[in-house]
Amino acid sequence: MHANGDDFLLVDSRDKHNPVTSDLVRYLADRNHGIGFNQLAVLLACDDADAHLLFWNADGSVLNACGSATRGAADLLMNESNATQVTVRTGRGLLTCERTSSGAITVDMGEPLLGWADVPLAEAQDTLALSLAGKPAACSMGNPHCTYFVDDLAHLDVAAQGTVIETHPLFPRKTNVHFVQVINRRHIRLRIWERGGGVPLGSGSCSCAAAVNGIRRGLLDSTVEVECDGGIVTVQWDGIGPVFLTGPVTRSFSGIVTDGN
Repeated sequence: MHANGDDFLLVDSRDKHNPVTSDLVRYLADRNHGIGFNQLAVLLACDDADAHLLFWNADGSVLNACGSATRGAADLLMNESNATQVTVRTGRGLLTCERTSSGAITVDMGEPLLGWADVPLAEAQDTLALSLAGKPAACSMGNPHCTYFVDDLAHLDVAAQGTVIETHPLFPRKTNVHFVQVINRRHIRLRIWERGGGVPLGSGSCSCAAAVNGIRRGLLDSTVEVECDGGIVTVQWDGIGPVFLTGPVTRSFSGIVTDGN
């Protein structure tokens, strides 16, 4: 499936053993020899939710949050049960997902984590203005995020700058890196360097974190249209509670993966 071009693979293991390992993720993520995706999500049976989701980056690393794949899993679960609301368990806890009247999916992404130790950072710092050139802001949506606010994205080398910041010693678990151009208080343009993934067309959790950091800076209203390379999602945050992410998801294809022989 994909969400505005941010593609992910859903592996349904609700009634069987979970086969996913880091090696398998890297093999399947290879766009030449495997299937290709930015993230992979495994659906597992769950006693207190419609499914338990586990997330992996394309490089085989594990993450706690993926807004795009969560929307995709919610879409699948709603279609199965002919429902307009489901609950999923992730590393962020229990998340409620709803289908809007337009067919888009809204996910309660949980409250952002704003303390330096929660991001995490290697040392105590003000997460609204880190001690890096450009004074970016940081937060966590279950995974670390670092947001730069720039005047113009047109000539920015996202890959070159993102690689350096992702692996900076200030981020012991590495970080996603955002470059944000504020169009107006309800609309931002966002480009992303994704931890363990490169430059995607979009990212749900990055869209949430970028909006959160812009709202914290006083640059944005509580409802923000986030325009990524692949399309637009809407992020809502009242500055206190959970972040709500709304956007489309599309099924590209489905099938059975064999052992490759």
